[in-house]
Amino acid sequence: MSGYPIITPSSPPKERTDLFSCKKTAATQTSTPPPQAQGISPPRTPPLTASVDKEDIVDDDQKKDSKQQHPKTKARLVGMGEFEPEQHFYPRVLNAQIHPLVQSFFTLGNERIIARYTHLNPRVKAETLREILSYKPKYFQWAGSDLFNVTTASGKRQMIVIETNSCPSGQKSMPILSETDEHNENGGYRTVIESAFKEQLSKADPKLGELAVIYDKNEMESSGYAAVLADVAQEDVWLVEWYDNDSEPNVKWQEVWHPIRACFRYVTQKPWNRMPLNSKTIVMNQIISCLAGGRNKMMASRAYDFYNHSELVDTGLSVRSPETINNVTRGEIPLYINAMGNHAVLKVPYSNAGQGVYTITNNDELKHFLAEDHHYDKFIVQSLVGNASWSSVTRAGKFYHVGTIPNKKNCDTFVSDLRMMVTGNEQGFRPICIYGRKARRPLTAKLDPHDNTWEMLGTNLSIKLPNGSWTTDSSRLILMDRRDFNQLGIGVDDLIDAYIQTVLAVIAIDKMSERLMANGHFDYQLFRSLNPDDALLREIQQANPDDFFDSQ
Repeated sequence: MSGYPIITPSSPPKERTDLFSCKKTAATQTSTPPPQAQGISPPRTPPLTASVDKEDIVDDDQKKDSKQQHPKTKARLVGMGEFEPEQHFYPRVLNAQIHPLVQSFFTLGNERIIARYTHLNPRVKAETLREILSYKPKYFQWAGSDLFNVTTASGKRQMIVIETNSCPSGQKSMPILSETDEHNENGGYRTVIESAFKEQLSKADPKLGELAVIYDKNEMESSGYAAVLADVAQEDVWLVEWYDNDSEPNVKWQEVWHPIRACFRYVTQKPWNRMPLNSKTIVMNQIISCLAGGRNKMMASRAYDFYNHSELVDTGLSVRSPETINNVTRGEIPLYINAMGNHAVLKVPYSNAGQGVYTITNNDELKHFLAEDHHYDKFIVQSLVGNASWSSVTRAGKFYHVGTIPNKKNCDTFVSDLRMMVTGNEQGFRPICIYGRKARRPLTAKLDPHDNTWEMLGTNLSIKLPNGSWTTDSSRLILMDRRDFNQLGIGVDDLIDAYIQTVLAVIAIDKMSERLMANGHFDYQLFRSLNPDDALLREIQQANPDDFFDSQ
């Protein structure tokens, strides 16, 4: 691994908001911001080799996107004892009391979960489920799945996985589980650091450098992880912003500012275009987990299928997800939508935080999608989960939303989802936190032919602002507290089902990661055969030119 780069955040001058690169000096070694540096900010990607034409790496769309103005980025040190709950939880979470049912779920432990699940699902053998929950992920230690609580016309309820996210949000929305635990004010932040990252940190050479948390959104949670990591590691931690298309980044590879031995990553937007697949720095989660499904819905679907058909056959278990058609070109989209009864969901496979998802139930919504200028070449078409009278027709029949308990005002039911965050280490998996979200408008029994169905089906809370930064619509957040939880109409068995579905999805993606990183190198040919999208491949090549050359 000696030839691989080191991730190195800069230390900005206190008196400046714009950031310049600076070499490692005596001042920076003592964690004191250096004097104003002279020179030019380093490139966002590793230096290009002579055999690669720069025009092949950055296409016209990316050049246009690079003009987007992001907020000024910053890098700062976070020290021990800096965790303040008010800075890392929503105000309403600080005063919330965990719902007893949710608390009881978190105290079950895997053995009791196995006993309960196999009791209700006799086809599933206890030893099989124990092996699954004891699985040790190699690449994907920290994840969160978004799930819908659905039912069929015959009334069979179940949780289905909508997507699985690497580096998920959730801590700021989770009430404290215990009032008596010594570190209760840290909530799930400490659990993630101690149960997943600390194990990865032990693999890093302490002489290699410092620690960092790198992020491109959700500073509330990213800074919380940095503060807890400082306490757990007993040393200062760099907290560094790094946006896609950042012209003056605080992070670079190879040249030394502040060498970093281990990095907790909260970079979620196209992380593969600026972070290499291999590095001396320990990175959690590794970038391959995003490409293999953690931030790539196309590959996630592939991963679920491979896992279901190769290892879960006849076990009574499977990753349950909407019917998905991969690698669909723009011209093919109307044909597949028609095959699903003219109700479907179109997704840009590599977007997240609710971006690039389109619900299609009428010609207006389809025309709107086709009129947009899409950067990528391929899309996925998924069956739509709607109301009983207007869901997609699939080979497995129709699924439709259970939704929230009808409200008092108009007896309205809203579409809701559940985020289940988990970590995995040498001891296997454990649940970390849960929250729910609901759509803006109530679910209707009959659709208007010109309706905007995203308003009643979309649950994501993230909102991307024109300057590239993010905000959150927390009014639709459903906490796991005494006030909100009952809206969901779910019980302990539903939470157990959601947990097991999340673990299965994470294992599927981790196994796909292993396939793609056979012998420690990215299998470009395999990836391209599964995900033949040239725009995506160009992005990966930006930060990983050597992996591409080695595979050709």
